[in-house]
Amino acid sequence: MNWWGWLIIGFLLMGAELTAVDAAFYLIFVGAAAICMGILGLVGVTLPIWVQWVLFSALAVGSMVLFRQKLYDRIRGGEAAGFDGSAAGATVGVKEMVPPGGRTRVKLRGSRWTAVNVGAAPIAAGADARVVESDGVELRIEGLSREPVAD
Repeated sequence: MNWWGWLIIGFLLMGAELTAVDAAFYLIFVGAAAICMGILGLVGVTLPIWVQWVLFSALAVGSMVLFRQKLYDRIRGGEAAGFDGSAAGATVGVKEMVPPGGRTRVKLRGSRWTAVNVGAAPIAAGADARVVESDGVELRIEGLSREPVAD
């Protein structure tokens, strides 16, 4: 394959991963392997097509096995980056009055969550709430104070 073909495939794969597809960083490494093959051809290394494909496959699989989990954890905030995945104990601001058992939307760590008031008292609009636990995509909260939260 021509060197420019490898580069086009590599940049398309990497672009797809970064913009449209959430493939957990698999396409990044396949794209990087294709770009490496393109660079080899660009600097004048001529290889038979079967050697190009074998080398491309080895680069893609090898880099995935060696580096993907480390990169994925660092970028996505996994344990390797020192991120505590538990939301329990965090404080969130509540924008509307939430009765006991009621639901609302809150913002925590840059994401919007559905939250359920598991406390015995209603949470006033603008008050702080403490996350008791998280259950998948839902937070269980209880009120802390009646003081408004400054945004």
